[in-house]
Amino acid sequence: MSERVAVRKTYKLFIGGKFPRSESGRSYPVESGSGETVNVALASRKDVRDAVVTARAAVKGWSGATAYNRGQILYRVAEMLEGRREQFTALGVPADEVDAAIDRWVWYAGWSDKIAQVYGGANPVAGPYFNLSAPEPTGVVGVVAPSEPALLGLVSVIAPAIVTGNTVVVLASPAQPLPAVTLTEVLATSDLPGGVVNLLTGRITETAPTLAAHADVNAIDLTGVTDPELATALEVAAAENLKRVLRPPLTAPDWFADPGLEPMTALLETKTVWHPKGM
Repeated sequence: MSERVAVRKTYKLFIGGKFPRSESGRSYPVESGSGETVNVALASRKDVRDAVVTARAAVKGWSGATAYNRGQILYRVAEMLEGRREQFTALGVPADEVDAAIDRWVWYAGWSDKIAQVYGGANPVAGPYFNLSAPEPTGVVGVVAPSEPALLGLVSVIAPAIVTGNTVVVLASPAQPLPAVTLTEVLATSDLPGGVVNLLTGRITETAPTLAAHADVNAIDLTGVTDPELATALEVAAAENLKRVLRPPLTAPDWFADPGLEPMTALLETKTVWHPKGM
């Protein structure tokens, strides 16, 4: 009798709260933390376009939710991640990184109903008017996730985008996709509405240009792009329709440090309203 060949697990994409296969039918092998080889979906340009359509459809409901409700959902993500802590360490994610990722979700959850007071406010004007500035989400944000640290880096680019009401299309690290696709399993069971976070795996060089050039994407975060030539090409593509661009950091950030408010405020628009007094 010949030795049995095990069925290899295939991880799929995460679009609209579901786990579809890539329309291309392609996948590539990745070694898990236990040494087992698994398949990961290889997303196509069509998958990128599908994810953007889904993210756009989710903007109205997510941005229209109360900030308190968004904070509750992010906190629920932290609860679910805490319960699956050992699953991430089994993938090779260091325990301190998993703990930091959990804490990062809690940190942003706490800011959900406070960022508007800090970033907005009343402006002094010469005249009988109220002048108020209030932050609003940018809309659909494309994100190229960093490879290291695979989990904490991913959480650190997703959480600040969605806590303020944006929806995201994330391109996971091709070299470290398993923490990303496992995180989507957490998101799928954490009350997060479908379409708020959409995650694609595969070649960044194939999918990122489509995301950067897409006319229905309002901003793109290039934090995970390490090739200067690719980063420049993506900025040029984004400039065609005046996207907001978050450029790759010049030096590797300390992902364990306090992230500050910049990751949130960088993806907000400011609306200013005038209203006459005494009316």
